[in-house]
Formats: sequence, C-alpha cells, structure tokens
Amino acid sequence: MALFYCDFRSDVLQIAASMNVILPQDACLKGKKLPTLYLLHGLSDDHTIWQRRTSIERYVEPLGLAVVMPGVNRSYYADMTHGARYWEFVCNELPTLARSFFPLSAERKDNFVAGLSMGGYGAFKLALTCPERFAAGASLSGALDKAGRMARSEDERSAEMEDVFGDPDCLLGSGHDLFHLAEKVAARKRSRPVLYQCCGTEDFLYEENVRFRAHAEKLGLDLTYEEGPGEHEWGYWDQQIQKVLAWLPMEKEK
Repeated sequence: MALFYCDFRSDVLQIAASMNVILPQDACLKGKKLPTLYLLHGLSDDHTIWQRRTSIERYVEPLGLAVVMPGVNRSYYADMTHGARYWEFVCNELPTLARSFFPLSAERKDNFVAGLSMGGYGAFKLALTCPERFAAGASLSGALDKAGRMARSEDERSAEMEDVFGDPDCLLGSGHDLFHLAEKVAARKRSRPVLYQCCGTEDFLYEENVRFRAHAEKLGLDLTYEEGPGEHEWGYWDQQIQKVLAWLPMEKEK
C-alpha cells in the first residue's frame, strides 16, 4: 500500500486544503483505474482521524481499493450560510482533483462513500444527492436527522448549526434533509445506491438512526441495517468499518 499526505489549493474554498489517500500499490503498477472509497470524518475530527484511530490501511490492503479522506472542518458537508462552500468542494472539486492526482476510476460502479457521525450524514447526503455517481453509501452512527432536530429546536448546537445550514424552518424538504433526499431517490427507476447503516444502541444518535431506517425501509430502498451494543466511540467504528468494506459492492478482479 502507498500512503499520500496531500496538501493542495482549493479554488472553491479559497484556502489550502488537505486529504490523505491510500492507494493499492500493486494495482497502480499495473496501470489500473482504481475503485475508490471516499471516507468522511466527524464533527470534531479531521482528514487524519481514520488512520489514527483505526487500521483502515491494513483493512483495505487485500481489496485493491483506494481510500480518499478529505478534511472539511465543522461544515456538515454543506455550503455554509456563514462560511465556505464545503458541499461544492467535497461533491465536485475534490473528486475532480483526486482523479487528476491519482489513478482513480470515475465510473459509478467503482465509487463509494462512507463516514461516521457528521461524516455518516455527509456520506448519505452524497449518495442520495448524486446517485448517478455513487454505487453505495455507508453511515456509521450518522447524524441522520439533522434537519428534523433543528426544525424541532432539539439541536444542542443550534447557533453554530444555523451558521452552517441557515434558517431551521427552511431545512425540512431541502437538500440538507436526508429523509427528503431518500424520497427523491426512491422515486427513481434506476441508479439507486445501495445503503449500509449501523448505530450502537447506547449511542445518543440511536433514535434518529431508527427513524431513518424505518423511513428508508418504507420507501423500499436497498438498505442493510445493523445495530447492537455500542456507543459513539472509535472501538465501535473500527469494528464496523471492516463490515462496511466486506459489504461494498465491488467488482471482483478477473
């Protein structure tokens, strides 16, 4: 495996940005375009956290899978009302730059996204907003009902979140609302991403994960759901990311 610490200028963010990238070295030497997992961090973390707290590099080694881990600060993967355009960055600029730097496939069947907590929200947002670009999305302990919690004035970081999302009364039914995005994908006749969702039963986000699961199942989305003992912590996510990797609908090498 090869590991790259990549610092670059983002024209969208108008700042220097960073991503860490894991590449399967043997596949690169063969000149192949690589299947890619965009792996997203949580609210209090950065682009280095998956390597620091899990063995992600070792887990992907036998898979021939590239992993791109970008940093987005506390943006909730959104074009912030008072802040930078992190949605435009992660949705469009980042994949374009990553593919210009590294031999990554642009084909839908080869592109996946996963994340934890805030990153679980971001992963489902990408998969549900861009189903023609991502074959699969996975949320680990995701903050999946952010729009609903803000609209109900239940968000403990309401001031900060209004800087991110804007008026809470306008969130339901918007592009920030995963429940709404799930409905839009369910109405499609093709190119629906498969979804993986897990959450620990002791996690403070458990109830909203249960709500999203029920909504997705009612809509008939292809959702693999897992729950069990676990809190909002890295021991749980280190175990679950291995299950996500085993679940990814990757084509086997011929």
